[in-house]
Amino acid sequence: MDIDFNDQNHQYKGKQTLVYTNNSPDELNKVFFHLYFNAFQPGSVMDVRSLTIVDPDRRVGDRISKLKPNEIGYQKINSLTFNGKETSFKVVGTILEVTLPSSIKPGESARFEMDFEAQVPIQIRRSGRNSAEGIDYSMTQWYPKMCEYDYEGWHANPYVGREFHGVWGDFDVTIHLDKKYTIGGTGVLQNPTEIGKGYTSEKVTEKVNKQGKLSWHFVAKNVHDFAWAADPDYKHDIQTLSNGTRLHFFYQTDTLIENWENCQEYAVKAFEYVNKKYGEYPYSEYSIIQGGDGGMEYPMATLITAHGSFGGLVSVIIHEGLHSWYQGMMATNESKYPWMDEGFTSYAQHDAMDHVYGKNALNPHLGAHRNYHFLVLKNEQEPLTTHADHYKKNRTYGISVYSKGEVFLDQLEYILGNKDFEKTMIEYYNQWKFKHPNPNDFKRVAEQVSGLELDWYLEQFIGTTNYIDYGIDSITVCDKKTTRLHLQRFGDMPMPLDIVVTTLDGKAKTYNIPLAIMRGAKTTSKYENYVVVSEDWPWTNPTFNLCIDLPIEEIARVEIDPSLRLSDVNRQNNIYPEPEKSEEEK
Repeated sequence: MDIDFNDQNHQYKGKQTLVYTNNSPDELNKVFFHLYFNAFQPGSVMDVRSLTIVDPDRRVGDRISKLKPNEIGYQKINSLTFNGKETSFKVVGTILEVTLPSSIKPGESARFEMDFEAQVPIQIRRSGRNSAEGIDYSMTQWYPKMCEYDYEGWHANPYVGREFHGVWGDFDVTIHLDKKYTIGGTGVLQNPTEIGKGYTSEKVTEKVNKQGKLSWHFVAKNVHDFAWAADPDYKHDIQTLSNGTRLHFFYQTDTLIENWENCQEYAVKAFEYVNKKYGEYPYSEYSIIQGGDGGMEYPMATLITAHGSFGGLVSVIIHEGLHSWYQGMMATNESKYPWMDEGFTSYAQHDAMDHVYGKNALNPHLGAHRNYHFLVLKNEQEPLTTHADHYKKNRTYGISVYSKGEVFLDQLEYILGNKDFEKTMIEYYNQWKFKHPNPNDFKRVAEQVSGLELDWYLEQFIGTTNYIDYGIDSITVCDKKTTRLHLQRFGDMPMPLDIVVTTLDGKAKTYNIPLAIMRGAKTTSKYENYVVVSEDWPWTNPTFNLCIDLPIEEIARVEIDPSLRLSDVNRQNNIYPEPEKSEEEK
């Protein structure tokens, strides 16, 4: 793409040449492009959705409905050719529908050439100009972007403010912009000695055209999107990881400069940790850029806001950075499976933050469990199979995909055992980076690593709103040397159980009761003295009796899952003797 940007009227003209290869087994007679900026117009689907949903995003509200002609966003297609031939197209809101003069057969490549023009909207959601923190341009979803076609067909969903899905490709982008600006974004800058702006320590010969513009030339290979931001006041710092990856920081030099300077060591420490535990970041650059309206991930870059606490800045940097794994490299269809992106990222984020801050918490994911339990107890759950755009409430969406998605992985570690879980996460990365995996692909990796059957777990926790509630009904004498634990399942979702029995002298022993439908049990545990019960608990049975090799008079305490990874919505009945309720609980 070649982009000529006018910062006086916030408009730009673009030329795009796209070579598209049909890697599917199907002939394609149509293609579709996203025109995201068209969402920022009164009456758009994003506008109407925000006006009619029960709890609209406070950043959007009714703001789109009030935009003036010089404040709206748009992307207009002036011409489009297919292999040199003019082709017909129609704009339908945020989607460009293109009817091809001839089909693209399996394995064939086609050349699309497009002239377009666009206007940058007032910054409302992710993209836009003049953000609340004073960043001039947050350029995300800014160009006509080919929709994804896969085994499920086209994914030409209108833009209503949620998630994205993109086609893998190589980007070569040149942006002509007034010389006062510094740009940070996706890709590797090809002409740093003509630009300067902190990109190089070599001698700089600034190359400015007759219009007073610098030409920024970026190349990004094997990514599914391209984003950038620009501001005349950016300070640009660089930190280098042990593998040579350079972390770029673009931020305003305002009263929060100390936060930006101090956060960099935390970002480095988090990336180093995640590289070892979840797979190595494969690109040479990553840019952390002040901009946008919160935190939003893009390939090789994120745009984040910074006018909050230092801890909040570190948290959002780590979260958005980790999207490089579960959105940037895995590139799951996060519109259909947002929990595989946001939930997995949140899990790794809280793991990495526990490491960065040196907390070594019993369970760094407890906040996610609390959020999920809130949704259950409010009776506001919707299945995680719900498309991101179709949740009835923004609150339900947020808790579901971030918190319940995080709980999904925390419980999976509980089911598989810590060693097989760690192997699963690395093997998932190795098998599926750059391949758009779906839930079944992830499940199969976990099954291959652990040898367990996991259909039931996805069917129940992802496909339904069933919840987990187990309890210890009572304990009784079997004989002089053994004790019977009477266990009961109150919730509809079955799970294997870890039962930790503590004796009067403080020793503990863990008994694991597998589900019969798992066809096995985890082989490793975080607990010492771990024993797998030979008898499985059939999911149809509401009760189970477990005989343990301890006399009843030696038992001080029995507890279901003290590690708190089992997301049991009522832990009051998980402990025997049952603890007294607090005044608040009463």
